[in-house]
Amino acid sequence: MRSLELLAPARNKDIGIAAIDCGADAVYIAGPAFGARKAAGNSFDDIAELCAYAHRFGVRIFVTYNTLWREGEEEEAHAQMLQAQAAGADAFIIREPRIAAWDDITVPLHASTQCAIRDVERARYFESLGCERIVLERELSLEQVRQICAAVRCEVEFFVHGALCVCYSGDCRLSEYIDGRSADRGECIQACRSLYDLVDGEGRVLLRNKAVLSLKDLNLKSRLEDLAEAGVVSFKIEGRLKNASYVKNVVRDYSLALDALVAKYPDRYCRASWGEVTGGFTPDTAKTFNRGYTELFLDGKRGKWSSMDAPKSMGEAVGTVQRVRRTPGQGMQFSVKPIQRGLELHNGDGFAIVTADGVTGFRGDVCDGLQVSCKDVPDLREGVTLYRNINTAFEKMLETQPCRREIPVRLSVRVHGKYVIEIRALSQDGREVLSPFHTDVDTAENGERAAAMLREQLSKRSGVYRFLLEELRVETAGGKLPLLSASTINGMRRLVAEDLDSVAASPAVPRERVQGVKGINASNPKELMRSKYCVRYELGLCPKYQGARPPEELFLLNNGRKLALHFDCGACEMTVSPAQK
Repeated sequence: MRSLELLAPARNKDIGIAAIDCGADAVYIAGPAFGARKAAGNSFDDIAELCAYAHRFGVRIFVTYNTLWREGEEEEAHAQMLQAQAAGADAFIIREPRIAAWDDITVPLHASTQCAIRDVERARYFESLGCERIVLERELSLEQVRQICAAVRCEVEFFVHGALCVCYSGDCRLSEYIDGRSADRGECIQACRSLYDLVDGEGRVLLRNKAVLSLKDLNLKSRLEDLAEAGVVSFKIEGRLKNASYVKNVVRDYSLALDALVAKYPDRYCRASWGEVTGGFTPDTAKTFNRGYTELFLDGKRGKWSSMDAPKSMGEAVGTVQRVRRTPGQGMQFSVKPIQRGLELHNGDGFAIVTADGVTGFRGDVCDGLQVSCKDVPDLREGVTLYRNINTAFEKMLETQPCRREIPVRLSVRVHGKYVIEIRALSQDGREVLSPFHTDVDTAENGERAAAMLREQLSKRSGVYRFLLEELRVETAGGKLPLLSASTINGMRRLVAEDLDSVAASPAVPRERVQGVKGINASNPKELMRSKYCVRYELGLCPKYQGARPPEELFLLNNGRKLALHFDCGACEMTVSPAQK
């Protein structure tokens, strides 16, 4: 039986708790510093609170220390990791191999995707350091994933949803080159989402003002079974800068998909944490932030991966614009011809259209049926495709219909005469307690009514302890039950829940780590980035697959800077480098 883990991002403690309630098996979050998202730091007090909440459900908390250090920072990073460990962190996601040599760091180490693990050699290197898990590069094929999984004994984690870096992870210096802010320090300016002109060696403009390096977002929900079969145990959602509604929606969607996979193969897979998610909303990732979706290179084939026309969130296409009317000083009105029946628009919905300059977004101030009134949008014309990137009704549902996560419990009630009641509780996570109660009450004259009262009150939810009755058995001597009030039974239920909550799950035993650090080949420092994405293929100019005769030289221009594109057709990769002056 193999445990499958859904790993969710958290910008802060509250989003981490929301992810757990929606079905996450693990959450990754940053401490105060040294995480690859500088804008997503958290205090150790918040990390401790998140760990305490998570551990009720067997959910693990991974703290990110996946930046490269500058001289003199090693001592501070070490001290912070010890604090995070004391706060209850279950693992560290790391970039610096030196961490593996610290004896006092006892929680498991996970090699970050920033370690650029995309082949067996590099996977085995980080395993040799003692990393219990490696996080693979996103631009791999399923066959490459399968080969790496077969070559190592450690766990393998793979991204399944969210934004895509155009470059191989951990191997990008474009942000630092352009603005002095390094992605290796968590300060990436997302230069791949910027607008560029694409020109050839003669200065001819092939594309103007396009986000040439921007990719669609990853969505592998339909491929979880393939990845699990290949050996992946952790399915990671990108998004430590995303808001709560995004995280809740995506986590719930993928949690349901994993539940379906486990139900399909109950003798092969199980979930890595405990609890049942009840209530809440119906997830729909088309209604949350996305640039369009792609499965990237998973099938080992090239496709149209670019979002150069829409580097920001477009949302879902809802229809085409019709009957545009502009009133000077009063804004504009238009109607929508829906793509599908049943389209409902709501006041305050956010819309987007693609223009020559990229993406233009605006709010629908008043939406009456399929009629929209808003401020004037100069580029809005009849016939353009209208996208909705903020669905106010859906956002309200996410906010007002929260999920609730609870641990199923089986209760066995045994009554000794009319004075002693023993309640044995066995929770889904294997905790077991025997709680005796002594009573001084009369025997109930109506045994059936007393039994019904006992079942009704013990079946209620147990408040903050999040236990949910799954099964109840009552054993009596001669069918007689004590005459207990509802408040007394409720008090018994709360005490049983407290007893269960006081029994902690057994902590994981860390694997032995080797001492010392070996070297490994570094990337080419002259390259700003290397990518499986290829501009020539995207534009139909690939000589290998499309039989085209592309220009000998291609460059990207942005605010006076010139970047050279090079094409390694043998490896089927593209590189970006500073253009020679």
